[in-house]
Amino acid sequence: MKIKKGFELREVCGEHIIVAYGRENIDFNKVISLNESATLLWKNIVDKDFNASTLADLLCKEYEVDAETAKRDAQALLDEWTNVGLVED
Repeated sequence: MKIKKGFELREVCGEHIIVAYGRENIDFNKVISLNESATLLWKNIVDKDFNASTLADLLCKEYEVDAETAKRDAQALLDEWTNVGLVED
């Protein structure tokens, strides 16, 4: 998977949000706010191919979390990003 073209992470008033730009995202009307761990993941996968295992590995390296919990959380986040249209195959 990859982050779709036209989305970027910005910090606004201390919050990390995803903003859309470009014609391909003109109908994107959601505000996506990221917590600390989701922000870490986003920053580490920009312009890279990734999957849930990639995200889980990053979580395990940064936080004291077991592999099973990291994998479950990574898959949930990836499902959410897919559902709102932030990522593509």
